[in-house]
Amino acid sequence: MKIWLDGGLQDVESARVSVFDHGLTVGDGIFETVKATGGRPFALTRHLDRLTRSARGLGLPDPDHDEVRRACAAVLAANPMELGRLRITYTGGHGPLGSDRGDRGPTLVVALGETGRRADSTAVITVPWTRNERGALTGLKTTSYAENVVALARAHRHDASEALFANTVGQLCEGTGSNVFVVLDGEIHTPPVSSGCLAGITRALTAEWTGARETELPMDVLERADEIFLTSTLRDVQAVHRVDDRALPGAPGPVTAKAMRVFDERSGEDLDP
Repeated sequence: MKIWLDGGLQDVESARVSVFDHGLTVGDGIFETVKATGGRPFALTRHLDRLTRSARGLGLPDPDHDEVRRACAAVLAANPMELGRLRITYTGGHGPLGSDRGDRGPTLVVALGETGRRADSTAVITVPWTRNERGALTGLKTTSYAENVVALARAHRHDASEALFANTVGQLCEGTGSNVFVVLDGEIHTPPVSSGCLAGITRALTAEWTGARETELPMDVLERADEIFLTSTLRDVQAVHRVDDRALPGAPGPVTAKAMRVFDERSGEDLDP
């Protein structure tokens, strides 16, 4: 396997990032996960635009889009696979053992891992922890992911693949690595970005292509929604057949099934929508 680091391809076994990199010591970094099919990335422009928004939110220099595109192309060419998870990581770089940044500039790593197509439906749980819709990192895709690691581990212990958070005022927010949609009386709704959720790439495309509405939703909507589905880079659109102890038999339901079909068709027509 080859990854991109320090301006070029390196063997994964020998590639090294400093132990003083701010991405390691204090989680000072951002990332994007991009789906790659047959060696071609999906929605890369949207991912790079969000990478820049996240960088600005952390006060990091804007990433060089041309360099990131070259890195992605090189990694994809060096590691042929049918379906891959392309990971772009951009950190504050070498720094002191504290919150202050160093002056050597950012670190860029691009890596690729093989993955498989997700199941048509999955189980989720809710967790007692909340998303802070007013936090300094709200809406940024940062490497400070420990909260998600803890919640996802809890989901796995309950035979689920995702955990859903409320925000601090009790509204439905998002999953550890996904956005959530609900179907009420035939209409599709998803929490607004103001809820504290990440502005997901797949979320935006799904809303655009299905006419979903941004709606402030209480957590108990999960107990009465006709259908529920998740969206993310690697899930695309995935139905939910169980939330906690509530079963949703027949998932994917008709509205979700149509959303899945529309997403597959539209994303297949344009790799950089």
